[in-house]
Amino acid sequence: MAKTITATTVLTKPELAVEQLYDQLAHGDLSLVIFFCSAKYDLNSLEQSLSKYFGSLEVVGCTTAGEISSTGYGQQSIVAIGFCTEYFSTSVGLVAQLDQFDLVAAQDIVAGLTDNCREQAMREINQPCSNQASFMMTLLDGLSSQEERFLSILHSAANEMPHFGGSAADDITLAKTHVYYQGHFYQQAAVVILVNTRLAFDVFSINHLEMPGEKMVVTHAQPQSRTVFELNGEPAALEYAKAHNLTVQELNPSVFALHPVAVKVGDRYFFRAIQRVNLVDNSLSFYCAVDTGIVLTVVSLGDIFDQLETKMNDIVKRYGEPELVLGCDCILRKLEVEQKKLQPVAVQLFERYNILGFNTYGEHFQGIHLNQTFTGVFIAGANGDK
Repeated sequence: MAKTITATTVLTKPELAVEQLYDQLAHGDLSLVIFFCSAKYDLNSLEQSLSKYFGSLEVVGCTTAGEISSTGYGQQSIVAIGFCTEYFSTSVGLVAQLDQFDLVAAQDIVAGLTDNCREQAMREINQPCSNQASFMMTLLDGLSSQEERFLSILHSAANEMPHFGGSAADDITLAKTHVYYQGHFYQQAAVVILVNTRLAFDVFSINHLEMPGEKMVVTHAQPQSRTVFELNGEPAALEYAKAHNLTVQELNPSVFALHPVAVKVGDRYFFRAIQRVNLVDNSLSFYCAVDTGIVLTVVSLGDIFDQLETKMNDIVKRYGEPELVLGCDCILRKLEVEQKKLQPVAVQLFERYNILGFNTYGEHFQGIHLNQTFTGVFIAGANGDK
């Protein structure tokens, strides 16, 4: 009996694309379908088609900066995963207004999801973390600038439940990003998914950050818009370009992918990915939180797939072969792969471990908003209580 069912389509007409997905998924008793779609689709038509074919089945998803499947990094396609009821009890909820989300709302949504899931639970939901039976996934508007606040509040209410996710994207146009919940696409919103399973799983996060180098102090920033106006007292774009022997005119997402900066928290470095240059004032917009006074460190990159493959091998040794790896991978990692012509390596790795997911405008892990990382859940083919 199938545990998960995966589906992909590159058809551009929404109804034909959804029909093809439905034909691939309609071979099991499903509790939930999660999909990731290019923002190039007509979202109104996609809404209608999803409602037509999937009816009352719980369906959630988001727009992307690229889709991930066993064939590698895709573009202008849809990837979907169906979770079979014999192995998964699932529950989904919508946070319709991110700016009004508070601890009470977080407690309510976590309690509601847990209650709904418990009715068909595969294993006890409230087990201690040493014997996990459930995990959460979040999808949210990647241009909302609300990730840090939302994830921190949700994590406080989730009783240390393993959690990962990604921020919706729009094929690097930086215009409109959407999440989908039960028949409609939403902006300034988030979807929270609770999955309870009898299968073993591991929620993880990896990056390929290596040696730190030159440091730059943020001397003028606007946290609300994630904009840095000055680095070391100079226009931010000029100072960043100078650090890499480039001109401001040469700066673009591909450059940001290969020349990242990071912030040190405790004894660890975390990427702070640059989104774009604002030529009007030579400021830099970021995908993640920035503020006046923080120190940004220029860092070098290691092998982009080495950490991922090492992590997969380690989990396989503990739990056996994967049923599915559901992943959220930063758009800047995809751009790096393309520039370094590493697509064949990606295909080999994604096929080997059945990795599916999407390219994001930010990654979520245990209540933290990250950049230039790969977060996900490894779901093993074997039971968690073996």
